[in-house]
Amino acid sequence: MAQKPKLIVMAAGLGSRYGGLKQMEAVTEAGEIILDFSVYDAVQAGFEEVLFIIRPQMEETFRSRVMEPMAKYVQTDCAFQTLQQLPQGFRLPEGRIKPWGTCHAMMACGKRLDAPFAIINADDYYGRDAFAQVYRFLSQNEDPKACCMAGYFIENTLSDTGAVTRGVCRIEDGFLAAIRETHQIRRAEQEIRYQEPGEAPGTIAEGTPVSMNFWGFTPQVAERIAEGFPGFLDHALETEPLTAEYLLPTEVGKMIAQEEISVRVLPAHDRWYGVTYREDHDKVQQALEQMKQDGKYPARLWP
Repeated sequence: MAQKPKLIVMAAGLGSRYGGLKQMEAVTEAGEIILDFSVYDAVQAGFEEVLFIIRPQMEETFRSRVMEPMAKYVQTDCAFQTLQQLPQGFRLPEGRIKPWGTCHAMMACGKRLDAPFAIINADDYYGRDAFAQVYRFLSQNEDPKACCMAGYFIENTLSDTGAVTRGVCRIEDGFLAAIRETHQIRRAEQEIRYQEPGEAPGTIAEGTPVSMNFWGFTPQVAERIAEGFPGFLDHALETEPLTAEYLLPTEVGKMIAQEEISVRVLPAHDRWYGVTYREDHDKVQQALEQMKQDGKYPARLWP
C-alpha cells in the first residue's frame, strides 16, 4: 500500500488579470471561497492532509479566513513562497516583483513532499470527480515515475468574459504525450478559436483535453523538479530576469519527452469554474449556489 496522499494548494498567486486577491473573495452567501469547495471535495475523496502555499504577508488572514473553519475536518498547514527563495549563488534581479512560477511554488513545500501528492490552483473549481480519480490513482500507485493529471474538455473551461490561455494536451493511449500552452482561446460562431502571436488563427475541437494545473506527483518527481531550478535560473536570468517562470506544464513536458516519467490523463467530466476576470465572479457564484440547492453540497461546507 502506497503512502497516504497529500493535497498541495498553490495560493500565493497575485491574480494579475483580476484585481485583488481573488483566492479570498467569497463566492457563496455563506461566505465560502472557491478553495473551500476544492478542500471539501478532496476530503470527500479521502485526502486527510492539506498544505497551502502562501506568501508570508497573507498568513494571518489566510489562517483565520481559510484554515480555521476547516480545521475540524482536515489536517492543514502552510508553506511560504517568496521571491528570495533561490539556490545558493543566485541573487534576486533588481525590479523582480512576482514569484518564480508553479514549480517554484511546489518547491516551497521542501521536505514535506514526502508522500504522493496532488497539487492544484487555489482559485479553480475542479469538481468532486477529479479529486476522487486523482486520489485513487495516487493511493494505488507504487511506481515513482508514474504521475497523473486531471484532463478537462476544452469546452468546459472557457470564460464568457474574454479569452483564456490553456495547456492543450495531446494524448496517446491514455497518457499525456505533449502539452502546448495555447493563447487567446475563446468561443466564436460555434467554434473554439485561438490566436498565437504572429500566427494565423486556429481552431480547437470540442472534446480536446486541456490541463488546468491539477497534477498527481510522487516525491521523486518533486526532487527532480527542484534539481532543475538552477539550470532554469541560468537561462532565465540571461533572457527574462523580471518575468520568466518555472512552470509545471513545461517541466512535465520535458520529463515526458525524456521518458523520465509517465502521466496518466484522468478525464474530468465536471465543468471547471474559475475567476479569470472580475466579471466571472457572479457566474461562479450562481453555479456553486445552484449545486448547493441541488444537494451536491451542504448549505455550509464547514458547519
